[in-house]
Amino acid sequence: KFLLATTDPQKLPVTVLSRCLQFNLKRLSVALIGEHLKKVLDAEKIAHDAAAVRLVAQAADGSMRDALSLTDQLIAFGGGKVEEAGARNMLGTIDRDHVAKLARSLTTANAPAVLETARTLEAFSPDYGQVLDDLAALLTRVAVLQLVPHYEGDELFDPALLKDLAAAIPAEDIQLYYQTAILG
Repeated sequence: KFLLATTDPQKLPVTVLSRCLQFNLKRLSVALIGEHLKKVLDAEKIAHDAAAVRLVAQAADGSMRDALSLTDQLIAFGGGKVEEAGARNMLGTIDRDHVAKLARSLTTANAPAVLETARTLEAFSPDYGQVLDDLAALLTRVAVLQLVPHYEGDELFDPALLKDLAAAIPAEDIQLYYQTAILG
């Protein structure tokens, strides 16, 4: 009996595949990966913060193996700690404050402020796709808060920011901004 594990089964010869049972495994959720990483870090007595663990879990894209590998790299990169600033530097993501500033500029439809925030972001040479993903994540949480007033959010965005944005931006505009972010 042989066990073949691959993320690309179509590259295996048909003669091999025809004699195999295939089990397609699902991607793990960010929450599940984060929980496991916290257990591992606690067991190893490595200092960590929830936001850094969440960033690594998101970057792993459903793969526990990738999450553990990224965590290992982050421990080395962060001098034995798993902190948000180190995770952002290593993964090339930006501080959520920039996304929050961008969203606040959208609340007032202040185009010059939006452009100024974009220029500020330019100095960090970010992955703009990731910036738009972060903005979309923020807007999703704001939309949920508008629909479910008791929604508390999570560790990624400040609940006060979510409440401010939910009160300041009409639901239709949230949807427009969200679509722009995901199509951008």
